[in-house]
Amino acid sequence: MNYKIIKMEGRAKRAHMETVHGVIETPVFMNVGTAAAIKGAVSTEDLYAIHTQVELSNTYHLHLRPGDEVVKKLGGLHRFMNWDRPILTDSGGFQVFSLASLRNIKEEGVSFRSHIDGHRIFMGPEESMQIQSNLASTIAMAFDECPSSVAEKSYIKDSADRTVRWLERCRKKMQELNSREDTINKEQILFGINQGGVYEDIRKDNAKRIADMDLEGYAVGGLAVGESHEEMYRILEETVPILPQDRPTYLMGVGTPLNILEGVERGIDFFDCVYPSRNGRHGHVYTDTGRLNLKNAMFELDDRPIEEGCGCPACRNYSRAYIRHLFKAGEMLAMRLSVLHNLYFYNRLMQEIREALDEGRFGLYKKEKADRMTASDQF
Repeated sequence: MNYKIIKMEGRAKRAHMETVHGVIETPVFMNVGTAAAIKGAVSTEDLYAIHTQVELSNTYHLHLRPGDEVVKKLGGLHRFMNWDRPILTDSGGFQVFSLASLRNIKEEGVSFRSHIDGHRIFMGPEESMQIQSNLASTIAMAFDECPSSVAEKSYIKDSADRTVRWLERCRKKMQELNSREDTINKEQILFGINQGGVYEDIRKDNAKRIADMDLEGYAVGGLAVGESHEEMYRILEETVPILPQDRPTYLMGVGTPLNILEGVERGIDFFDCVYPSRNGRHGHVYTDTGRLNLKNAMFELDDRPIEEGCGCPACRNYSRAYIRHLFKAGEMLAMRLSVLHNLYFYNRLMQEIREALDEGRFGLYKKEKADRMTASDQF
């Protein structure tokens, strides 16, 4: 991996990152394909068309089906889904949080009950690294625990300490896997994850400890899980400066377009979130002047595209009225068009951010963009 900062404006970074699967221009939004596909009938060909740089898939879900060993036998995730650009796989650690009723955490790792059929699964740092190596993603995330933002401080401290110990085990296992003859991607990159809830002292101590490990990249996890936006921004302001500036920084699971603008200002390179695809499947679409709910009666006779001047497949070819009709008729095409628009909107947002940083006008761009998006929200 070769990561080079091209331009900075305050803490905001504009960078160029070379990987074994191609270049990533940051700041970047990763399009979330949990089970190796974007929900909403979006194909790999579509991802190229809407200018996706990085696709993100889920270790836990792909381990359950079709199985990471199946994916390895088929040549790895890139060949499996016919995608030759970078892929990031999360570690399964978020399921420790989201499947709280189905798991048991110990120092060795986590015992799960499958949300599909209830069968027992054990995943620790070594298992997560093995699964991600089988998937052969470009970037693998370290196995961590994402505690609830309302957990007791003592629990969050213990959890963050355990996450550091797990990170060391992840690094050791990845080094071993990348040296094996049968490993598909011997250049797989490991990102460590900062945890610590909303407690500045825990976050900062954790950041110092993982920064000392000299990893290829660093993520800030455990945010956007119940705390306020203001708390999230405060934690980023305290934590990101401690992480190595010359390495990519990833804010996990975030977020709205406004969250992204605030995150970039605080030094974040990578973002991901299910919002654009999830909201699109329900008829909620993003525009430069706010969000629209296409199911509203006000769009019944609206022959304009979702957004004037947008180059996405939906806006180039169809009207708000037609897409509203598709939703009302229960047609899958409604979801597909809305998801494509939202992902295109996010990818275009990141391109605009990069251009603004290139030209030294990010601060002005951020203010104007935020003002427009909140001016007329019809969500």
